[in-house]
Amino acid sequence: MPKFRSVKRVMLKPYKHWVGNAFHVYPVFADLAFKEDISPLLMFDYAEPKQFNSKVGNPRGVGQHPHRGFETVTIAFQGEVEHHDNKGNTGIIGPGDVQWMTAGRGIVHEEYHSKNFTRNGGTFEMCQLWVDLPKKSKLTKPRYQPILNKRIPSVSLPLGTSEEEKLATVRLIAGEMADVKGTAKTFSPVQMWDVILPHAGAEVDIPYPADHNCIVFVRRGSVQVLSGEEGEEKVSKLGPQDVALMHLDGSGSLRIRVEQPDTSLLVMGGEPLNQPVAAQGPFVMTTQQELRQAMSDYRAGKF
Repeated sequence: MPKFRSVKRVMLKPYKHWVGNAFHVYPVFADLAFKEDISPLLMFDYAEPKQFNSKVGNPRGVGQHPHRGFETVTIAFQGEVEHHDNKGNTGIIGPGDVQWMTAGRGIVHEEYHSKNFTRNGGTFEMCQLWVDLPKKSKLTKPRYQPILNKRIPSVSLPLGTSEEEKLATVRLIAGEMADVKGTAKTFSPVQMWDVILPHAGAEVDIPYPADHNCIVFVRRGSVQVLSGEEGEEKVSKLGPQDVALMHLDGSGSLRIRVEQPDTSLLVMGGEPLNQPVAAQGPFVMTTQQELRQAMSDYRAGKF
């Protein structure tokens, strides 16, 4: 096996589209969305920093809509996102905070700019990932996890270095590194790491579970992903909003060379679920019959 996880495919920044009138997003996974190559992840929308003027009246956002069979993970980088659902959950997340919502057997929710952000305006940046649920957990009870920035643990790289010597900081939203566990409760092993790389020219080795799918997304800045053997690495360059899908090749380490100071990545993936993905609109199940049942249950008011 190679020393450093190899790159299977590089996907360049896609075109943006609007979700509601609040979220101007890149559909980052493009044609890989809902494919087994990225299991347990399903899709990923990223809204780059955008200035919104102050507004009177209803906040910008997405109105009530249903989900079943998976989880939504919203990460706020700038601005505020507000959430309401029909199970009585409400919450506002701001910079560094995360909202992890398990749709399970069915939930109806809405998400929008917070009232405070709407009134004052400002810069807004966020992302949302969909995470699949194992077949046995598709109809679990809905759950809402508000994860504040201050509750998210971090690990410095290289491991064991001091604050002054570190080359990277990894915020563990979900998953585990060096016996430090991420905050989110998950139904299968999921890695979701917010990686801050302050120094241009640094080479950072990131330990990553060898048997988990892995995706590297550049939120800000640029990097080179170095694949293969020490001294003979293949170089894959990534700029803002580019993605590298990594091979599942048995390697337990990523090597990243930082090209711009203050670079920020999301490194994410998890243990493959090895199950079919049947997706239509806001529902993700494993068979077409389960999708039809989800639609029937929603129309019957069973969510």
